[in-house]
Amino acid sequence: MIFKSLHITLVLFLLSVTCGPFLVSAQSYYPASEISHWQLKWQEGPGDSGRKVPLRETEGWMEVEAKTVMPQLPSGVSSAWTKLTLPSYSYAAPSVYIDAIYALHVKVYVEERLIFESDRSFIKDNYSLLVPLDMTDNGKTMYIWTETLKDRIGIKDKIVVGEHSVLIKDYIKNGLIDVILGGAFVFVAVVLFVCSFYLNKEYFPVAASLAIVIASTGVLSITYSPFTYTFYSYLGPVSVVFFDVALLSLLPSLTFLFEKIFGGGKFGIIRSFRKFESFYSLFCILCLIVNTLSGDRILEFYYFVSTKILGIIMILQFILLIACVIIFSLKRNKDAIIFAIGFGTAALTGASELVWYYVKGGNYDLFYWKWALVVFILSLIVILGRRLAQNHQQVVKYSRELELFNNELQRSEKMEIISELAASVAHEVRNPLQVTRGFLQLLSEKSNGDERRYLFMALSELDRAASIITDFLTFAKPEFEQVSLLNVNDEFKHIQSILLPLCHLNGGKMILDVEDCLWVKGNSSKFKQALINIIKNSIESLGEDGAIHLLAYGKGDKVYIHIKDNGAGMEPAVLSRLGEPYFSSNKTKGTGLGLMVTFRIIEAMEGEIRFMSKKGAGTESITILPRAEGPDDSNSLLT
Repeated sequence: MIFKSLHITLVLFLLSVTCGPFLVSAQSYYPASEISHWQLKWQEGPGDSGRKVPLRETEGWMEVEAKTVMPQLPSGVSSAWTKLTLPSYSYAAPSVYIDAIYALHVKVYVEERLIFESDRSFIKDNYSLLVPLDMTDNGKTMYIWTETLKDRIGIKDKIVVGEHSVLIKDYIKNGLIDVILGGAFVFVAVVLFVCSFYLNKEYFPVAASLAIVIASTGVLSITYSPFTYTFYSYLGPVSVVFFDVALLSLLPSLTFLFEKIFGGGKFGIIRSFRKFESFYSLFCILCLIVNTLSGDRILEFYYFVSTKILGIIMILQFILLIACVIIFSLKRNKDAIIFAIGFGTAALTGASELVWYYVKGGNYDLFYWKWALVVFILSLIVILGRRLAQNHQQVVKYSRELELFNNELQRSEKMEIISELAASVAHEVRNPLQVTRGFLQLLSEKSNGDERRYLFMALSELDRAASIITDFLTFAKPEFEQVSLLNVNDEFKHIQSILLPLCHLNGGKMILDVEDCLWVKGNSSKFKQALINIIKNSIESLGEDGAIHLLAYGKGDKVYIHIKDNGAGMEPAVLSRLGEPYFSSNKTKGTGLGLMVTFRIIEAMEGEIRFMSKKGAGTESITILPRAEGPDDSNSLLT
């Protein structure tokens, strides 16, 4: 029913906007007339019901100007008469439009003829009136009787007399934007609240409290708007209740949201204030229930605790939260800076309007707070979005770390199994191989011709098998029996002298660039074996004009060794498998044990190896080892 009526109203409004100029051509000839001054007379004493128009009363009237401070309602007075003279007009369908008039009970007379009456049973005193006039009312006197239970009464702004079809546009638009804005807030709040159930438990309270803040703001905007009470006055009592419940829900929810984002504050002041607000809101809701069930018997008391005192609490809340936001912002907390922009706008606007409300003695309608809250809610949504984005990034980071950990765990498990198997097989196979080699060597000394050649081939293969077994043993037991201080420069010179001929045979060159006085702890033969395995792979990948750059330098407590070539390079899939048992990047050469042994040796030296490669652009290995202090005698051994 509500949405149907609203739809009809909006259609009428749109029709009046689009078709009004064409239907009422007289508008250009007869513009609206504004009445900017009138007379006001207080009605003292009981029994005034607005039935008797004070036509002949000349005393007690005071002059009132539009857009000036409204006269203060005297103590004990609850009703007043307003008298004004209608201008001369020639409208086809004249009407008088009053944008805002404060009263609960209103009667409008032209002379002694009653043309409008409205009586509200709920305490919402902001009226917007559009009263049709008769052509014979031209130049007559209009009397408006107003009665209230609140501390303000009378016409707030100027009175307009004009064509009905023209004035109805302003009449409908008055407060309509508040309803649209509030409806948007409520829709966003519902969507956010539903989505909050799919969030992490850590973020559910934040999202849920934000949804309550947005929903409360939306309800406040709708139920504060004069549009609601003008066109749906039968919903007035319900709207007032919803307004109070929304306001009493907004304050503790806002403080709770602040507490969840920034903590309880020093000495728990935010948490304590939130608890106080929660208890006070529950007390006000209890008073609301009692007042409703008792037929407004404690209306004045309820108005005092839910308006006067609550307004002071709101000002204190704004001051407290603004102070905390300033402190957090000075600590360069990004969320606090965003919150400060949004909440600072809302709090300063709200506090200023509340102060002005009290200065004006209640004769002021809060207006700018709705738009300030839009900025504030946007800032809250940005903060929640940032938190969710950070949470997502953290989850992605943890997922990657978990993947690396799982890969490393699988690799460690594989290595452990292969290590045990390799050690067992190597020890069991090495002795029979040595015996077999001895007998073949004896036979080769007594043989000649083809038999001698075949025996030498068998001995060569046995030596290759022994080398593989040595790799197995190194992989299975990478610990060094003898540890010494190694001069990296000397080790590289030795390695260069061994591999330089092989590099030249493959059409390449080797460039050595090693800092002096670089020392590491390890076994010289194992260290050479590890680096030789890497360099040999680089040599085998070289093409024409190939080059291998050997670079070593110290940085902090680490020694960095770069071995870079301009060879064939590797695909990412191949690069990711380097160091796996029996995997070789060159399918035609090698057993896949060389790099596996290299990884184990460097690990035993408490270092790590990284490979970077791009297909067709070469490969670079980076070996990082702990740096050791060089001794006075470089040949001293550490056992």
